[in-house]
Amino acid sequence: AARRDRDCYEAYNIQVQGLAKRIEATNTKRVVIGISGGLDSTHALIVAARAFDQLQLPRTSIIGVTMPGFATGEASKSQAWALMKALGIDAREVSIEPLAQRMLEDLDHPAARGEPVYDIAYENVQAGLRTDYLFRLANKEGGFVVGTGDLSELALGWCTYGVGDHMSHYNVNGGAPKTLIQYLIRWVADSKLFDAAASQTLLKILESEISPELIPGDEPQSTQAIVGPYELQDFNLFWLTRYGLAPSKILFLAWTAWRDKYSYAELRKWLEVFLTRFFANQYKRSAVPNGPKIVSGGALSPRGDWRAPSDAAATTWLKELRANSPQKLD
Repeated sequence: AARRDRDCYEAYNIQVQGLAKRIEATNTKRVVIGISGGLDSTHALIVAARAFDQLQLPRTSIIGVTMPGFATGEASKSQAWALMKALGIDAREVSIEPLAQRMLEDLDHPAARGEPVYDIAYENVQAGLRTDYLFRLANKEGGFVVGTGDLSELALGWCTYGVGDHMSHYNVNGGAPKTLIQYLIRWVADSKLFDAAASQTLLKILESEISPELIPGDEPQSTQAIVGPYELQDFNLFWLTRYGLAPSKILFLAWTAWRDKYSYAELRKWLEVFLTRFFANQYKRSAVPNGPKIVSGGALSPRGDWRAPSDAAATTWLKELRANSPQKLD
């Protein structure tokens, strides 16, 4: 517990000091953040609030915007509003539905006619419009956009390239894996760095399903059902990038560490998903915004720890995994 407390203190303050330095270097007095009510934007906001406190700038100069779309849940929107109010920032709400509907119509997309076609274009229309709005708002307000996407999403390519959640002026979370962000939010709440209302909201957000909320449905869209459990994928990311281990070795370590929670078949399946997605999405990592390096596992910025060709394939790594690990355990 003491080690975890020290690590969280250091990681959080690296993020805070990095953002504070960028604010000072750009001589900017305002920042803009899209607030969804999910983990990443929540953490970016509590980093920004702390940075503004240290710089003795009013929190009202942090502009938080929640931007409901076609599948935004009432729970996440209410959590976004609760956190923004508790922190005393300039809180706003702008629905992207009218613009998204118009763009889908201009694209002659079936969803514009009410058909239940929820493909990548349908999702990215929403993600793109949100980021586009934040950039134009930052222009108008004389500030810059603080990014929210985390290291795990960069590793798995789980972000909308370019004018989407992939892009910002400065990304405080780009060096923090999803599992660390969960620990950091809980640490901030437990450390009482903000008032009781903010801490209570933080703990409530931690209990929510991780979801992009881009596709309508009776159940929330689950990110981990597609890309795998973040605790496993962060484990795989660490051993691959920090130590360069062969996939078969990573699988052995995962089986040693996680066998009480996951079957061997699940561990192998999600490792294959990780390898496939990791090598297929280097082009996104080659064009990431600035952001602080946070953990010993490294970052994926081409300006720092990770440089790789965008046309690399996972073939060699998948071949090694299949050649040197059993298909199943008896």
